[in-house]
Amino acid sequence: MKLWIVVNAFLRTEKFVLLENRLKKTADRFNIDYEIVTNADCMPELNTTCAYTGIIPANNDPILFWDKDILLAKTLEASGHRLYNCSDAIAICDDKRLTAVSLINSNITIPKTIIAPMTYNTIGFTDYGFLTTTAQTLGFPLIVKEAFSSFGAGVYLCNNMEELINTVTNQCSPNILFQEYIDTSYGKDIRLQVVGNEVISSIFRYSENGDYRANLTNGGSMKPYNPSDDEIKLALDACKLLKLDFAGVDILFGENGPILCEINSNAHFINLDYETGSDTAEAIIKYILSNYINN
Repeated sequence: MKLWIVVNAFLRTEKFVLLENRLKKTADRFNIDYEIVTNADCMPELNTTCAYTGIIPANNDPILFWDKDILLAKTLEASGHRLYNCSDAIAICDDKRLTAVSLINSNITIPKTIIAPMTYNTIGFTDYGFLTTTAQTLGFPLIVKEAFSSFGAGVYLCNNMEELINTVTNQCSPNILFQEYIDTSYGKDIRLQVVGNEVISSIFRYSENGDYRANLTNGGSMKPYNPSDDEIKLALDACKLLKLDFAGVDILFGENGPILCEINSNAHFINLDYETGSDTAEAIIKYILSNYINN
């Protein structure tokens, strides 16, 4: 067995390189055969009978897929590999609209959500009547989210119709959704790190600068947190439903219990590990090795 770790060739900021190095050091500790490659190393060559992906041979080696190149992920699965996480799970988590749709008819509580009508990037919205319907349904304040945003970016709090129209017309992409504002979770939430069927660590994130978002990238703070049974169940149920091997699950404090905010298939865990003393990279690689041996 050889463990392949796939990362993005072009996203080389300090935050991503640090995480990649953590995975590498952890794999070294396990003394296993592994290799880190980029998605550019694996450009797929396709035909009707097989798929070639450059440096990674077609076999059943496990792949820790730390990227969002969904088409590459699907190609690797077609060539016989088991991906952690699988392509469908990554795609669903990467698009907040797909996440919401995938949770329909489940026991997972999410904020009341409206998905904006689809338009083309070259056209945008030419009629904003749907915003009136959105405001009437959700009320103000409400949240506008870009479908492919992360680290708290692309999330907007709108207090009235003027702000809503300005946000949609001037600030965000047309790939958006609208959600009810959960005032009981203003400036605070929790992140539960799930690996396998276990919550291995949890933090409480909170804003001390008046921001309605608790993300650390936006200046939020954090401290270890002891999640309730209901919060643990929500995180594990959501990961199981979306077929995630591991994820960072963000949960809001609802008036009547926990509410799922977002699920991150490739959650950055360095700060969480530092604060809680956990080792997410070790837990993930142990899980992959155990799963490979038992299957």
